[in-house]
Amino acid sequence: MGKKRFVNADGGANTKTFAELRQWRRERRSKKKDLTYRLPRVEPELDWLRANRTEPSVTFIGHSTFLVQLGGLNIVTDPVWANVMGFHRRLSPPGIAIGDLPPIDVVLLSHAHYDHLDLGSLRRLPGEFVALVPEGLDGWFRRKGFPRVRALSWWEETTVGGVEFAFVPAKHWTRRTPWDTNTSHWGGWVVRRGGDTLYFAGDSGYDAGLRAVGERYGDIRVALLPIGAYEPEWFMRDSHMSPEEAVQTFLDVGAAFFVPMHYGAFRLADDTPNEALDRLNAEWSRRGLPENRLWVMPLGKTRLWSADETTIME
Repeated sequence: MGKKRFVNADGGANTKTFAELRQWRRERRSKKKDLTYRLPRVEPELDWLRANRTEPSVTFIGHSTFLVQLGGLNIVTDPVWANVMGFHRRLSPPGIAIGDLPPIDVVLLSHAHYDHLDLGSLRRLPGEFVALVPEGLDGWFRRKGFPRVRALSWWEETTVGGVEFAFVPAKHWTRRTPWDTNTSHWGGWVVRRGGDTLYFAGDSGYDAGLRAVGERYGDIRVALLPIGAYEPEWFMRDSHMSPEEAVQTFLDVGAAFFVPMHYGAFRLADDTPNEALDRLNAEWSRRGLPENRLWVMPLGKTRLWSADETTIME
């Protein structure tokens, strides 16, 4: 019996033909792009992060990697500290060196693509962490020497140290080898304790069905949403949302604050980090949304959040 192959909620697998891939590559060669822009960075508040056990916080490390602190847990999303991805070097160093992290309690994985799941980074993470992963990926973790792993299907929930974790849908696909396309699932995570709720969307194309995340887990405080790797949109839209679609997703799920991610670290598509940010800011202004609800975070920046108040850590 063959391995289970996962699909999206609409039944699609997001596979592309060789002809489509070749057309994209031809288009890419004709484009002139400025790749000199680097994300701003600040010195991380390492002493505070190591001591914090009470304040909900989120720290931007780069791409889709964040340090989230909630309920006394140190949680890392899609941990990737790799300097090279495929044939491209990392554009901006991580906001926190992996050796400077506090001990990690939980690793959240959205899916198995290499820019979200890096074996070398997992092996260097400090702490005896539990890995929460999509269905179909737990065997890979155990084979690589990580026995503390729990695999969840869409809408399943688990608890670690009093913090609740729910695996929720995304519109994407995955592959690590030519033979394992979509043999593990993909999705986002809702992390909550009491009234404090964070939504990490993982990697996703736009899907109006994601509003179900907000309907089921209302009062989302912070939404970490992808804005990069959308060009050319005819090729990418089923897998990666544009900045404008990310704003719509933010509104769909009813979050209080929007943190953009999935940009600025690796050249995965034809858009550039500054293009993604320009389009995001333009759409935010066009819709007349409050400036203080958009958190474009420098690398290394920590922001505190809770259901009662929001503090900018300077």
